[in-house]
Amino acid sequence: MSRPAPIPHTSLAHLPTPLEPMLRLSAELGGPHLWVKRDDATGLAMGGNKVRKLEYLIADAQQEKADIVLTCGATQSNHCRQTAAAAARTGLDCELLIEHRFPDRSIEYRAGGNILLDRLLGATVLDFEAGTDLVEALETRAAELREAGRSPYVIPLGGSSVVGAMGYRTAAVETLRQADEVGFEISEIVHATASGGTQAGLVAGLAIRRSTVGVYGISAGAPSDYLGSVVRGLAEGVLERVGVDRTLGPDAVMVDDSYVGEAYGVPTEAMREAVELVAATEGILLDPVYSGKAMAGLIDLVRGGRWSTDDHVVFVHTGGTHALFGYRDSFT
Repeated sequence: MSRPAPIPHTSLAHLPTPLEPMLRLSAELGGPHLWVKRDDATGLAMGGNKVRKLEYLIADAQQEKADIVLTCGATQSNHCRQTAAAAARTGLDCELLIEHRFPDRSIEYRAGGNILLDRLLGATVLDFEAGTDLVEALETRAAELREAGRSPYVIPLGGSSVVGAMGYRTAAVETLRQADEVGFEISEIVHATASGGTQAGLVAGLAIRRSTVGVYGISAGAPSDYLGSVVRGLAEGVLERVGVDRTLGPDAVMVDDSYVGEAYGVPTEAMREAVELVAATEGILLDPVYSGKAMAGLIDLVRGGRWSTDDHVVFVHTGGTHALFGYRDSFT
């Protein structure tokens, strides 16, 4: 088999991110040893998991001689904010196609948080109504830019492509190494999964290392059957891209949609409890859309006895805590 082509990469994140014990939360829940992988501390415009993906996506855009990047997301998209920051850092123009799914929410939600930061970072924000097909809108806008003589690079929702998932292939190896240095074996990794790239990268990275550690993705919105298929496809794409011959077993991709609640971005009581409990016991702020719902799932799984008291469970904090300011009404 021919040697795979080099994978473009540019350094944007503060790595490695810390792997910290959550001693007080573990004691409060009376379950396994809980750890947090602090990917909220990746730097670049307040950090978050998308920076790891953007290290590969921006490098790919540069290799393709792009002069502007396009991506999309909901009003309080962490991915859009970090894309704007990565573009600013590397001298690329940036347009963000924003779907305003909740137009009746507070002014803090509609104009503060990530939306405020998007504009401060120099991105052009293009507003779309709820229900807009953003994939089609991205294609249309890219075609318009090409007609105008620009060279756009389209980054999909959440940065979740095979290229973007490369960032969490390396994060998996980083996390295994840190656990080994501290002296424990990871029983399972738990995190919020939405567009699938983070989970796919973790699954692929662990497979490359022949690790038996499982990745338990707690959906922030999409149904488990749909999202599981997306994750598997991306993970297999990563393995193919790096030239590693691995077959993912039927249990390699685990997605749980039990903690979504009414819909993506809609608060749940369990999310509120999780955010408040982690803040009060660990001084760590989660976000209301992704890590808050994922932590609600982890807490419920601990209480349900999924892990023994001897197990070590790693929770990946994907960032986005400043979105809390857009959800003030949910915590009063």
